[in-house]
Amino acid sequence: MNTREYNFDGLVGPTHHFGGLALGNKASQSSRDSVSHPRAAALEGLEKMKLLADRGIPQAVLPPHPRPHWKFLQQHGFFGTPDEIIRDVAAQQPELLSVAYSSSAMWTANAATISPGADTGDGRIHITPANLMTLPHRALESEQTTAILKRIFHQHRYFSVYDPLPHDRILADEGAANHMRLSPAHGIPGLEIFVYGRDIEHPDGPGPSRFPARQTKQAGERIAALHELAHDRRFFVQQLPHAIDMGVFHNDVIAVSNEFVLLCHERAFINQAEAFAEWKRAFPGDLQIIEISEAELSLEEAIKTYLFNSQLISLPQSSSDPTSAMLLLCPKECEEHLRARRVIDRILAGNNPVSEVHYVSLRESMKNGGGPACLRLRIVMTDAERDAISRNILFTEALHQRLGNWITQHYREELRLEDLAHPSLPGEVQQALEELAGILEI
Repeated sequence: MNTREYNFDGLVGPTHHFGGLALGNKASQSSRDSVSHPRAAALEGLEKMKLLADRGIPQAVLPPHPRPHWKFLQQHGFFGTPDEIIRDVAAQQPELLSVAYSSSAMWTANAATISPGADTGDGRIHITPANLMTLPHRALESEQTTAILKRIFHQHRYFSVYDPLPHDRILADEGAANHMRLSPAHGIPGLEIFVYGRDIEHPDGPGPSRFPARQTKQAGERIAALHELAHDRRFFVQQLPHAIDMGVFHNDVIAVSNEFVLLCHERAFINQAEAFAEWKRAFPGDLQIIEISEAELSLEEAIKTYLFNSQLISLPQSSSDPTSAMLLLCPKECEEHLRARRVIDRILAGNNPVSEVHYVSLRESMKNGGGPACLRLRIVMTDAERDAISRNILFTEALHQRLGNWITQHYREELRLEDLAHPSLPGEVQQALEELAGILEI
């Protein structure tokens, strides 16, 4: 049975702006109050999808969420017509507008945790949407994300889509950004690794002191149980607290895996050497770990360049060359940073499957703290599973053209924080998303 990994990329929303809402995300906070460019941001993401699709790597699209989030504003005591609500919020608590208009759902690495059928007890794909409860603007996403995923993966024969974990500090969950899968090949059972920042059962244990640890060990344990993962193939490892305090708010800022390759910084995890040894003992094959030292690239440089937020992707194999080859899709910032580029050159020259690097410009997303890997949710599917979802969200040249035209027509060239108070913006967004719903049919 043919099994492939699909990248479900989030479309950047028409209200993409720099609100500086993400505590612990240095890029987000440093960009606060800057002028954003929603049209350019969405087109950058679209071109990344096309680049991979042109290489034969399957892509799919997830839509932006409706904005502003009216329920959030009503919960804060604002009622009336849309114009009245926007007017009153802008006059009394303008900071709430940035939260209500946040387009952070574009970073679909936080949408859910996914376990493919090869790993689960019942052979179905198991999907748990993230509750994203740590930060208010992200917590708004979980209800809509769950609805979207349940519409796409509606055939119970192939998929099991859960509700998010309860909004409880014990079960704080940030999705696939803190989850890695290691396997000999996508369709073969593998190891699932849940990365966490704090263990609620050991409050006096190690943890960050400056920024919040957004993922708990208990959330990972609950998801592993829901997904019916074998006990000898589920692992839990803690992020290095110092890395979180430096700005590594998710694991995918410091580590990326694909099939039997793990690329990470030497300061990614607590007791890193012991964790690697444990994973290698459990792995059914040769697990290759590419570890980058602090001397080669400091934590600060890793965060600045987002090297480890690159996408590590298996290239399609041909009958004439069945050997494994992988592409490293890096943000342009890596190419422009001398030490990051030297690290990448070493990886390409090394004895590993990474045979190519491609640099992509995602300036707008990067300024808000999201690189290539943030923009995609990885889902391993068989052909039968793929055929059980809507074909309209699968990326094609025709869809690329339609989405490009849609973005050009509906997105503003620039957006400032003060523009969120304009009464015409909600109508613009609603019209755009209604048209998109007709294109994607979800």
